[in-house]
Amino acid sequence: MRPDTPAENVDHTAEAARLERTAGLYPEDAEALLLRAAAHLELSGDRPSATKLYDRLLASPDGLDNPHLVRALKASNLWEYGHEAEARAIIEGVRASAPQDPAPWVIVAEALENHDELEAAHETFTEAVRHLLTDVAHPAQPTHPLLFGRHRVRRMLGRSHDEWDALADSVHSLPVSLDELHDPKRVWSLGSENPAELEAEILRLRAELGAYRAALSRPFPVAILHWPAPELSELLEAYPALAEEYPSQEEHLASIERALRELSASGTPNLGIVTGTVPSYEAFAASEGSSPGDPTLLPQYATTLAARGRAVAWPPQDGSNCWCGSGRAYGECHGPTA
Repeated sequence: MRPDTPAENVDHTAEAARLERTAGLYPEDAEALLLRAAAHLELSGDRPSATKLYDRLLASPDGLDNPHLVRALKASNLWEYGHEAEARAIIEGVRASAPQDPAPWVIVAEALENHDELEAAHETFTEAVRHLLTDVAHPAQPTHPLLFGRHRVRRMLGRSHDEWDALADSVHSLPVSLDELHDPKRVWSLGSENPAELEAEILRLRAELGAYRAALSRPFPVAILHWPAPELSELLEAYPALAEEYPSQEEHLASIERALRELSASGTPNLGIVTGTVPSYEAFAASEGSSPGDPTLLPQYATTLAARGRAVAWPPQDGSNCWCGSGRAYGECHGPTA
């Protein structure tokens, strides 16, 4: 269940409880699952319970994959129910730590923006783009919200375009320009009695909604199962019946890339790759009451891994290493220019 599902279509409290139970069953995925549980609690209005989940994650003895993201989410949540001073202190800490992941920057900057701290939001967005995008010719998709957010805040502040705004325009792909989407005067058109003005605003709002939807990552991407060479050897040694599914490591890797390209060509969005391990697969088979040698279990295993937040987006960003683990650039390995 997506955390952005409308409240009338989901019991957010029950969904949060389900995700907490799942986190107990899969402690290696607890961070992703508890973050989604906290999102549901925030949507249910139980913000103090969401803060408890963030605190639980931050107190984890095993450490976190992205502690800056958890702190940013905690700060945003705290400010929404009256803990402004603590939220500000956390936001300053996130900024001082200068994370390499764009998501914490976006969250703290938007928290400032949502509470009319436009100058501080502008400083945060600007600090982030300078830190992450200086000398970057082609910004990766996860950094686009930084450029768009900075552009939006600058429009509200009445600032003139600069080189970062031009970069935001260059990566913006919707038919309605950023200047139109971020025009502070748009709100007045919503009260207009002129049908043409209202229709134009509806078109702009649809485009803006499309941008938000494109920025959201579905928790259940269409994912293809990948077995690294040692795991595949162990799998086939233990379950020879699966040899028909995996004639060789080379064919296995080629089939993954082939399947993903076919799905992409058919218009399927949000594609990903999940990496399997034999112990994890055996545990999954036991939970399903099935034999690991049953090939029909493989796609179910892939879907379960994706639902647990284990999918890596495909295709890799420009210049990134190939998904297969070879250490070579994607374009030189399994990419389209290979």
